[in-house]
Amino acid sequence: MSGALPPRERVASFAVLGLTAFTTTREAGTYGFTDDTPVREVTERWLALMRATGGRLASACQVHGAKVITHVPGWDGWLRLDGADGHATAHHDTALAVTVADCVPVFIGHPNGASALLHAGWRGVAGGILESGLHAMQTLGCQARDVIVHLGPAICGSCYKVGPDVYAQLMRRSVDLPANVDLRALLADQAHIAGVKLLDVSACCTRCHAERFFSHRAGDSGRQVAVIAPSA
Repeated sequence: MSGALPPRERVASFAVLGLTAFTTTREAGTYGFTDDTPVREVTERWLALMRATGGRLASACQVHGAKVITHVPGWDGWLRLDGADGHATAHHDTALAVTVADCVPVFIGHPNGASALLHAGWRGVAGGILESGLHAMQTLGCQARDVIVHLGPAICGSCYKVGPDVYAQLMRRSVDLPANVDLRALLADQAHIAGVKLLDVSACCTRCHAERFFSHRAGDSGRQVAVIAPSA
């Protein structure tokens, strides 16, 4: 690390991998270009984050899909690609970032230092974003049984109610009225089916703890950022 990191919720389990992983809190300010915050102010936050994480930071304009981009050397600075919801890298000098505000930040790390980071809303969960992330890690030589997965701060099942159409896509069964869904529980099930042995889940709900995190369901237009970066 080459600078001060913003206020954040740390992922303690990734320290043993030589990786720093965290989700920023409301105190850090928004990292989304989605509200009335001046673009220059948000851009400065991203550039400060890039400098603090070593000078190479990958992000994307997210589309609630299942595309995961694998990053290789050959560039520096803050990279913002289009149309992706996940990132993977085998290189210890590359930081990865996704923005969230109720969706699940999915952190994936391997003992060899390879990592992936996913943005998983209901469409991503239904569309296989986790499978795409684990496949990207496999192409880097990392089997699912050997990785650590952390499901970061996101809206909890008690706070997240969806309509019958969305419920059917996620749960593979029908209901007549809106019903609650736990996206992190679904992702945990998908991870275990894929062979992941080590998985932990943040205790933080963005809606329950809206004083600490931005929450779309609570009416916020701001976004926190989840990051995996090489440790100092």
